[in-house]
Amino acid sequence: MHFPNDPETLSRILTGLTLGFHIIYATVGVGVPLMIALAEWMGIRRKDSHYILLARRWARGFVITVAVGVVTGTAIGFMLSLLWPSFMQIAGQAIALPLFMETFAFFFEAIFLGIYLYTWDRFKKQTTHFLLVIPVVIGSSASAFFITTVNAFMNTPQGFTLKDNRITDINPLKAMFNPATPTEVSHVLTSSYMTSAYILAAIAAFSLLRRKDHVYYKKALKLTMVAALVFSFATAAVGDLSGKFLAKYQPEKLAAAEWHFETKAYAPLVIGGFLDKNNEIRFGLKIPYALSILAHDKPSGVVKGLNDYPVDERPPLFVHYLFDGMVSIGVFLIIIAVLYNLAFIWRKWSPYNRLLLRGILWGGPLAMLAIECGWIYAEIGRQPWILRGYMKTSQGATTSDHVGLILIVFASLYVVLGFTSVKILRKLFRNHPAEEELAHLEANAGKEVRL
Repeated sequence: MHFPNDPETLSRILTGLTLGFHIIYATVGVGVPLMIALAEWMGIRRKDSHYILLARRWARGFVITVAVGVVTGTAIGFMLSLLWPSFMQIAGQAIALPLFMETFAFFFEAIFLGIYLYTWDRFKKQTTHFLLVIPVVIGSSASAFFITTVNAFMNTPQGFTLKDNRITDINPLKAMFNPATPTEVSHVLTSSYMTSAYILAAIAAFSLLRRKDHVYYKKALKLTMVAALVFSFATAAVGDLSGKFLAKYQPEKLAAAEWHFETKAYAPLVIGGFLDKNNEIRFGLKIPYALSILAHDKPSGVVKGLNDYPVDERPPLFVHYLFDGMVSIGVFLIIIAVLYNLAFIWRKWSPYNRLLLRGILWGGPLAMLAIECGWIYAEIGRQPWILRGYMKTSQGATTSDHVGLILIVFASLYVVLGFTSVKILRKLFRNHPAEEELAHLEANAGKEVRL
């Protein structure tokens, strides 16, 4: 097997590796603070120390993911300047505002996170401590908002004039609030909340499957699965809006995802299958009119096909499988969340059924896999553009001969970070929670306890 050695390909591999690794920790970094806030709020509202303990335990694990997220996030900023200098020379001036604001949002989050972590048991009222987590939630979500607007700008660039490779007439706010911003930011936030809820639910489900039939785990499962239900439906709704955005602003990306070659109305949506040498779809499930409805809310909507674009401006066709994977996992997560909540409400069968618990357990890693599929689709589906309509990826890459060495160094770093964080979180999870803490809770049931 021949390993590529041209700077552009190596730059794409290294950037993709960094983003793929970072998105795991970034997703948790955005969603878990909200779950911590919900747990502590429930504990205060119900005077239930189990929820307070949940918030405290989740906060400890959250710190680990933040630490790794900082390293990988810094690496992304480093790579934008080092690996994509031509892109940053032009686009960097237009997107400087959200890049700066993302850094500010992180500092805002980090300051209050430190105060929040070190002030457990320092206040007479738990409500005072709870107020400190609100800025953490705001800061983490704001950080995701600002950095996502940068990616949105790459999909629908505006707010500048480019002439003879010189950028003028820069309007930072117009560049930041481009047409892709509303749907892309909403999709990132809702999917992060949903994924984090499922990951925490998976931990609770795993404990219950191991016969740890304690009310603490049942409360953890209920809280996370109610959140998973809400945010899975929200993610699906925003995903529908994203499809309509693609039909209007990036029709070639939508067409590549659905193997839609001819512009026509009453377009079917294709699931699975494969393409033969003539680009004919084999063994794919076609849902009549569904693509037209997805794109335009009506069966007669005209969906633009890939054949309307030059061959060198068409996205790779394998993004179809990424799109299918993302949507299929999303449907599975909705079904699992609905089944659990119906079982809990109607009591027709146990919400702690082992088959259902296994579904929830699988929901955690599958939700993260859907995040990865979605981001790869978003980036690969924009190809061959790095700045759609203005600059192709090949034009933005470095010409340095040392990208291969940098790739080896950073890949090694990610292996170390990944192994270390998993080992620490596994140890924390294994002791989640300590039996003596649960015994303490049982002894003080019904009382408001400061843990």
